[in-house]
Amino acid sequence: MDIIFKRCSTKTELRQILNLQQKNHLQNINVDEKQKEGFVTVSHTLELLTEMNAACPHIIAKDQDKVVGYALCMHPRFGNDIEVLKPMFKEINSVIPKAEPFMVMGQICIDKEYRRKGIFRKLYETMKNSLQPEFTSIVTEVDATNLRSLEAHYAVGFEELKTYHAGGQDWKLIVLG
Repeated sequence: MDIIFKRCSTKTELRQILNLQQKNHLQNINVDEKQKEGFVTVSHTLELLTEMNAACPHIIAKDQDKVVGYALCMHPRFGNDIEVLKPMFKEINSVIPKAEPFMVMGQICIDKEYRRKGIFRKLYETMKNSLQPEFTSIVTEVDATNLRSLEAHYAVGFEELKTYHAGGQDWKLIVLG
């Protein structure tokens, strides 16, 4: 397996991100799979994903021509574009100094067949290296019930900023400096 990590640069790659997102969306997987494998919460449109990519290209893992993992770069200026993420941006603004330049990791997902191969860690490594020195940290949130995702984030160096309640659930706001 020869996985390459790069910035997203084509519509085909953006469409493949959306396909992978739908395969792993919490509405499309069963309870056992949610607990064992984790899940994604937000569904993006191609239009919004394209706009986000133009502002700061997403990080993708590819096996030949297939996107097998992604970490979405969500510039803070998109803070009002996705309803379910508005509370996260409000919380970020309450704990991160205004002058500190940060990027939000809007969602991370790895194709089931490619998990447990270091892709998660390498996506974040690539993201961090691609964003520095312009951005000093990467901020994201994880559903507090998504234990698999939380463990994976803590394992690569994320630290908890705070836990908060929004949209009927608890969220962990975490940062990678």
